[in-house]
Amino acid sequence: MQRFTCAVCSAPLFFENSRCLACGTQLGFHRGERAITPLDDDGVYRDLEGRSLRRCVNLTLSGCTWLVGEEGDECFSCNLTRTRPADHDTTGLAQFLDAERSKRHLVHELDVLGLPIEDRVRNPERGLAFDLLSSVEEKVVIGHQNGLITIDLAETVDSHREKMRATLEEPYRTMLGHFRHETGHYFEGTLVFSDAALTDRARSIFGDDRTSYQDALERHYAEGAPEDWRQDHISTYATMHPYEDFAETFAHYLHICDTVDTALQYGLAEGPGPNSSEDFGDVVRETWIPLSVALNQVNRSMGANDLYPFVLPPAVVAKLDFVHKLRVRVGEPVAGAGA
Repeated sequence: MQRFTCAVCSAPLFFENSRCLACGTQLGFHRGERAITPLDDDGVYRDLEGRSLRRCVNLTLSGCTWLVGEEGDECFSCNLTRTRPADHDTTGLAQFLDAERSKRHLVHELDVLGLPIEDRVRNPERGLAFDLLSSVEEKVVIGHQNGLITIDLAETVDSHREKMRATLEEPYRTMLGHFRHETGHYFEGTLVFSDAALTDRARSIFGDDRTSYQDALERHYAEGAPEDWRQDHISTYATMHPYEDFAETFAHYLHICDTVDTALQYGLAEGPGPNSSEDFGDVVRETWIPLSVALNQVNRSMGANDLYPFVLPPAVVAKLDFVHKLRVRVGEPVAGAGA
């Protein structure tokens, strides 16, 4: 996450700020400029192209500060949400606010990395969209199908998420992690499977995705991960099927890129970042491992669990490098995207 400052008083700002806490200026986020911008007394920001922009209509509903062209419009991030809790579901709406915060973080990171997002307006069959569902109203299964990502909003609740993490024997579980993992499925479909050579290369690294997913699912929950899973996989869930191995690897690629970029922005790390090396192994070895070890020790000093409780063997680093080269191959940071 990049470092933001107030354009009026130079005080530090954070991604979700709607007002500068130092000088009181109203703020909005401009997706194209990738900046938190000051609004005038009428709530308007005039951007570099001379357009008058206002904040998204969902400021009160989901805390969205992203800028739009017309008053009452939804921003690009909010438009990706196909389904949200009903107005009478006060529990679901409170959880929805937290989930949308994570989704905006995800969209911003994908923009910074230059990973292209096609919505359902451009691609009605396979464009990216989200059903953010309340398990107060129905049983919800987190998953992805043809660009549509389903998220259980109960995962925003610490007690529920921790219970699920312990039950599934996972070392890490967050709402942002869910968004990153499920988006990995979307990008495998749009960037890998659309190219025959890349598909063959991915199958040589992650395994043959044509094997039965249902059989793999049943086997995984009946038998668990193989004993030697740590040699080739980032997590036990990654061992279930090549689809999940790619999605887990993609999620960890985003974890690492975002955390390294943040640490570099704040002067907490030295070494190559995700945009300064063709070999992601250099980033892992020279920047990420020293940083994550230090952060784990800081957490332990506070009596907390490790920030990054994972080991990255050479086979996993090679998988991360595949995702990195895929991203570099297609990545053009968003420019002129307006709101």
